[in-house]
Amino acid sequence: MNKTIRRAAVFTLLLVLSLLIRATWVQFYDGKALADDKDNRRNAIEQYANPLGNIIVAGDAVTGSAQTKGGDLKYKRTYTDGSLYAAVTGYSSQVYGATQLEGIYQNLLDGTDLQLKNPLDTLTNKRAAPGDVVTTIDPGVQKAAFDALGDKKGAAVAIDPRTGRILAVVSTPSYDPGQLSTGDNDAWKKLTTDADKPMTNRALRQPLPPGSTFKLVVAAAALEDGLYADVDAKTDSPNPYTLPNTTTVLRNESASAPCENASIRVALQYSCNNVFAKMAVDLGQDKLRATAEKFGFNDKTQDVPVRAYPSVYPSDMDKSSTALTGIGQFDVTATPLQMAMVSAAIANDGKLVSPHMVSQTSDSGGTVLKNYDDSTETKEIVSSSTARQLQSAMQTVVTDGTGTNAQIPGATVGGKTGTAQHGENNSKTPYAWFTSYAKSDSSDKEVAVAVMVEQSDAARSEVSGNGLAAPVAKAMMRAALKN
Repeated sequence: MNKTIRRAAVFTLLLVLSLLIRATWVQFYDGKALADDKDNRRNAIEQYANPLGNIIVAGDAVTGSAQTKGGDLKYKRTYTDGSLYAAVTGYSSQVYGATQLEGIYQNLLDGTDLQLKNPLDTLTNKRAAPGDVVTTIDPGVQKAAFDALGDKKGAAVAIDPRTGRILAVVSTPSYDPGQLSTGDNDAWKKLTTDADKPMTNRALRQPLPPGSTFKLVVAAAALEDGLYADVDAKTDSPNPYTLPNTTTVLRNESASAPCENASIRVALQYSCNNVFAKMAVDLGQDKLRATAEKFGFNDKTQDVPVRAYPSVYPSDMDKSSTALTGIGQFDVTATPLQMAMVSAAIANDGKLVSPHMVSQTSDSGGTVLKNYDDSTETKEIVSSSTARQLQSAMQTVVTDGTGTNAQIPGATVGGKTGTAQHGENNSKTPYAWFTSYAKSDSSDKEVAVAVMVEQSDAARSEVSGNGLAAPVAKAMMRAALKN
């Protein structure tokens, strides 16, 4: 073989080897990336080739699947009472993807989760029958919250303090996730450009100033630190109170309220700003932040299993700013989930059971794959003594204080109202808050709730936690305690 032919043969062989290497790379590396690409139409075709598994509430599916009339996607997602449960389910769309429980458990619901496959299915990559997601939601409590919020812009959360099971997650205005199932562009555009942001989960993902509901955290910190011996001890609280190193005078909503040197019980009963602002300064921001973080503030990994946005207690403040945090203002923010957790821990004698809204996942035959009720974590937030004193003080708020609209015959109710400033110099409508717990006098049922009303048709002068949020909380608590 002459030299020229030999060189051509070697060059040709190298080309063939390069081609084989490239083909192998594309098949085994790029191929997987291309197969997993969100824009790969084949994935959607495969996902919607069969009915999806369901999200279950109290034994009934609130989701379903229906055959489409045309196109290459055989099935579409359907929803029962979609607007009622949107803050729980999220949506599953052929075009826009999936969110919340639909997104978190997408592989389980479409049958691609490895837990669903037997060894042969794994080898052949055969899609298994889809599984189901069983929630902790109580339909009665969910509907009570949804109906009571009505046309208001706001949110509500209910938790069983002893188990951590989330009984309701409601955000209004809501939307029907079924509108997005087939990728209706007009529906998507309308929802995503709506100034009221109906697709925002206000219960879990919109932290706002909690106002006076945060005074429960301040009171807990003061009792745990020993700043005051009990909820009935007189405090050192001038009225009005001038913020440290400023000429700004902090006044109370009611000038006639007995807030000067008021005890924690009386200060919660009348929501005395001077008491808790001074208390925050006396404790110092570090001690107050430590207590807030025990309750869950500043936690960036709060999954229920939907990732909740962190509620915030700030750092690096001067004393005047620390004083304002004592009344739930300055840069303090909280979600309704967070404030429900505060009441849940207090109601449960100082122990917080990790909140969760999925009870279990199961395969198509009903076999439990994971039981979340059995994997909860319990943390002691405050001592039982502190918790019981706060329970008593919260009961005074409802029987004789600012939260009388939450009273329920046949139940022991404790609560705290809040009205948080909104906008520069409080130029916008304030936020109305109420957080509470209720225990049945005739059974072992109990519940903790938090309600936030961001906007309503009430006149500004009528905006209050007791006027707007407490009736919603009452409706939820009554539903939860109902036999």
